[in-house]
Amino acid sequence: MKSIYFSLILLLVFISNSIAQAPSKLAIQESKYYNIINVPIPDSVKLEVGGLALNDADELGVSTRRGEVWLIKQPYSKNPIYNRFAFGLHEPLGLNFKDNSFYLAQRGELTRLEDLDGDDRADDYQTIYAWPLSGNYHDYSYGPKFKKNGNMLVTLNLSWIGHGASLAKWRGWLLEITPEGEMTPIATGLRSPSGFELNDNEEIFYTENQGDWVGSGRMTHLEKGDFAGNPEGLVWSGEPSSPLDLKMEDVEEQSGLSLYEYSKKIPALKAPAIWFPHTILGISTSDMLFDNTGGNFGPFEGQVFVGDQGHSKVMRVYMEKVNGVYQGAAFNFVEGFSSGILRMIWGSDNSMFVGMTSRGWRSTGAAEYGLQRLVWNGKTPFEIKSIQAQNDGFIVEFTKPINSRLGQELSTYQLTSFNYKYHKTYGSPIVDQQKASIQKVELSEDRRSARLTVDGMRLGFIHQLKIPDLTANSGEKLLHNTGYYTLNEVPGGVLKSMPIVEEKNTKGIVQPKRTNKMPLAWQNSVDQKVEVATKPGLKYDVNEIEVIRNSKIELTFSNNDDMLHNLVLTQMGKGAVDKVGNMGLRLGLDGADLNYVPETDLVLSHTGIVEPGTEETIYFQAPKKPGEYWIVCTFPGHAASMRAKFIVK
Repeated sequence: MKSIYFSLILLLVFISNSIAQAPSKLAIQESKYYNIINVPIPDSVKLEVGGLALNDADELGVSTRRGEVWLIKQPYSKNPIYNRFAFGLHEPLGLNFKDNSFYLAQRGELTRLEDLDGDDRADDYQTIYAWPLSGNYHDYSYGPKFKKNGNMLVTLNLSWIGHGASLAKWRGWLLEITPEGEMTPIATGLRSPSGFELNDNEEIFYTENQGDWVGSGRMTHLEKGDFAGNPEGLVWSGEPSSPLDLKMEDVEEQSGLSLYEYSKKIPALKAPAIWFPHTILGISTSDMLFDNTGGNFGPFEGQVFVGDQGHSKVMRVYMEKVNGVYQGAAFNFVEGFSSGILRMIWGSDNSMFVGMTSRGWRSTGAAEYGLQRLVWNGKTPFEIKSIQAQNDGFIVEFTKPINSRLGQELSTYQLTSFNYKYHKTYGSPIVDQQKASIQKVELSEDRRSARLTVDGMRLGFIHQLKIPDLTANSGEKLLHNTGYYTLNEVPGGVLKSMPIVEEKNTKGIVQPKRTNKMPLAWQNSVDQKVEVATKPGLKYDVNEIEVIRNSKIELTFSNNDDMLHNLVLTQMGKGAVDKVGNMGLRLGLDGADLNYVPETDLVLSHTGIVEPGTEETIYFQAPKKPGEYWIVCTFPGHAASMRAKFIVK
């Protein structure tokens, strides 16, 4: 009897753990083509990955946020061997290997590590080039990446003082450094440039996170003298070595303009090649990896994989060059990684090593850190392979022949364009949203592509293409049915898509459960005032709030974080708060207009989206029924950790 009871307990524990870590339905579908494999990590090693690099012996070097470099022998096996190669470093967030040495960017310098006696431990820590630090926690440094001539590229994060700021020289810049330690500044306007990479032509691209002057995540092609959008780094443009003379005061907020529109006023300002719609594709873009595997990682040769730290997933980008300008489409690719993705590199077997960390940077993957491999199993998923711009529409290419009947129906394709504001405020709501109209569809002879003739294309806008009901000849639906094309140029230079005339968007959405004025019936009196703020790690500064049932509550939510948040009061029970969080994730393009609060009876009251450094006060009556209710932030990606009990007595 005891044995049966003990077995039952083990079964319940297993089921509980399985539920807690259960992959999403989409992740299960993705795993039919791409498998996520854990690289075992010893319990004694805190592998908060900052950088990844393979040496000449196919051993994996891993730099960590704790200031160490680990050398992993047999990293493809079930029993890898860990050896600490270096320690005592200052949060290196990059790693590379060349000429028998590891190179990394610490917070304050570019460093070369060399093992002189062959014992797999660094004996020589050589400073190649050092830059000043302000002491601000946000002074992250990334890289290096090697050019063919042996020079190295590094990027420097802005400091944070309620907004991004360049408190020390060259913060917010891309720098090129020779092996002898000579530095040349290349470009500025960078806010949080964790991910950057060179293509085969040594063209430089970098990814950016949402923040001040950054409406959403994006990828930008950087050339010497470019200004990528955040003006704080321009404080150093007066230096003799600066490649541009644009000044901070030359960049002023102009109401309603997008970054693309403002780039027409300031020639140095570079519009992004790719936008990643915030909370829809990701929330915190990280590393980049060009697919140069020769088709050994699926049907996406030449495309770019982009990690997302907050959503613990990898996205995919198809880019094309039109009239000398890069642009293209972004898609979801694989989700369900164990922690927040920061670094990705190719293994010698064409698998993708994925290094992760989440301490202080919360992610949907619950682990504090992780190291995994993404392996293609040889099966081809049915996907939108590419979207290519035409002057009057798009050519949509698929990985498999499509169903002819569905493929020719105009209603199969849904196209919407939208944009973001270019302003100092942290992030931006989706603005100028407008539906386009599919006028004609022409299928290629092999039915692997469809040419769409479109009314309503707009230069400088993101175009969301949804194809939810299309099937391949085999009957399978698209694994990911939506792409987001950033349209900067069209072939020939003249847009021939007919415009769509719409009445001005006057949504004027009213959310009755968001009450910012004290009800008149309360006669200027409340029963209880509640104050809630934030703390690092996507958390409220309280774990519990106690109120008396049916009491009149004045709740002030102060956002002292560097991210956007809201506060939503939900019905009793963990099931209710989980459902509300998941519903917020699925709001898509309408999420910003609704403050990422779903319309459901499970929501009792809520704030709007509260920007960093601001606060909002709401008024509501506490529930009549005593019990444990919840407050939660439903901004996508936050609900899993940013919640607290709301106890009604």
